[in-house]
Formats: sequence, C-alpha cells, structure tokens
Amino acid sequence: MCLKYFEVLPPPELEARENEYRELREKIDSMGAVNMMAVEEYQEAEERFQFLTTQRQDLFDSIRDTTQAIEEIDSVCRRQFKEAFEAINAGFKQSFVSLFGGGHGELRLLENAEGAEHTARRQDDAGVEVVAQPPGKKLQNVLLLSGGEKALTALALLIALFRYKPSPFCILDEVDAPLDDANVDRFAQMVRDMSVTTQFIVITHSKRTMETASHLYGVTMEEPGVSKIVSVKLN
Repeated sequence: MCLKYFEVLPPPELEARENEYRELREKIDSMGAVNMMAVEEYQEAEERFQFLTTQRQDLFDSIRDTTQAIEEIDSVCRRQFKEAFEAINAGFKQSFVSLFGGGHGELRLLENAEGAEHTARRQDDAGVEVVAQPPGKKLQNVLLLSGGEKALTALALLIALFRYKPSPFCILDEVDAPLDDANVDRFAQMVRDMSVTTQFIVITHSKRTMETASHLYGVTMEEPGVSKIVSVKLN
C-alpha cells in the first residue's frame, strides 16, 4: 500500500501557488499542440544552414580571387600600355622627322592618364595628345595644323604603330592625296625602306608614289561599263 502525504498550506501561500499554476498553464496552452516533427525539422534546418554557410564562404572566396585577378590584370595592362606608349612615341618621333624633313613630334599622356599608371581606379577622361612642330613652326596641337600637315602627322603615327606591331602586309589607300611633291617623295622613300620586310599595297594617283612601286595595277574602261585591269612590272 502506497501512502501519499499532502502538505497543508496556509490560504495566502495556497493562493500564490494557484496563481503561479494558472500562469504556467496559460503559457503552455499558448504554445499550441506539441510538434512531433520538431527534431527532424531542426535537423533539416541545421543542414540547410550549414550548406548556406559553406556557399556564402565560397562566394566570399570567389569575390576575393576575382578582385585579385582584376588587380593583376590592371597591373599588367598598365605596364604593357607604358611599354607600348614609350616604344610608339619613340617611333613616332623618328617617323615624324623623316616625313617632314625635320621638326619635332611627340605623344603626351594627359594628366589623368599619367595618374592611371599609379592607381587601379579607371580614368574615363584619360587619353593621349599628339603634338607636332613642323620645320619652321612652333610646337602646337595637331588640330591646329593644316590639312597636309595633319595627314603627314597621322601617317607618321600610323607608321610608328605599324613598326611596333609589324605585319607582312600593309594597305595604304590614297594617304598621299593631300601631300605636296616634297612630302610625297619623303613618304615614297619611307615606303621603299620599309618594303624590305613588308609588302605594301598602295592605292594612289600620285606619279611620284607610283615610281616607287615594283608592280603597277591600273583599272581602265576601254568600253563604257566594262572595266579592265592593266598590270605593269617596273623591274
């Protein structure tokens, strides 16, 4: 036989215990029914959390690696640009003097472009300025030159670019049209010197330029609407 003993509490304490019981009961009832799947749902949520945490870390690692790769690419691009600019500028100075028979021409980096060599931040307004000083004139921006001087300056820059990245073929389409006879002779001489390593195809109406060529190909129209190609070997 099991005997149970109950403690008899005084009325004030009994009322306090009764109030405590009611509060606990209300809290339990507010929780609702017991979720028997809580343990399984917790495990699934924990696995999902671990998966997302791993993905988040992988994403941060990818961002770090990408940022590092961009910085390395920017560094290489700035170095290669500087090397190319210096080489092309030297070639431009040489070809400018050869085509003009004197004077001075050079390429200058704008202020923001020079700053781009020391920072990874992109300079949208950076650029290169072409300055030229034909014989007997003061140093000035290429935009202030005459039409023939602009053409000759552009040709000097083109030759400098071509010498930096040479090709076995080069096509020139009436680049000597705005040049006078003296400049055409210097242009023809430069083409003749460079033709040792490069084959030039020159489209021209200048007889002085034609005298430089080893082969001439002309288009004539003996009959209306019928074109005919005529070739001449000057060697």
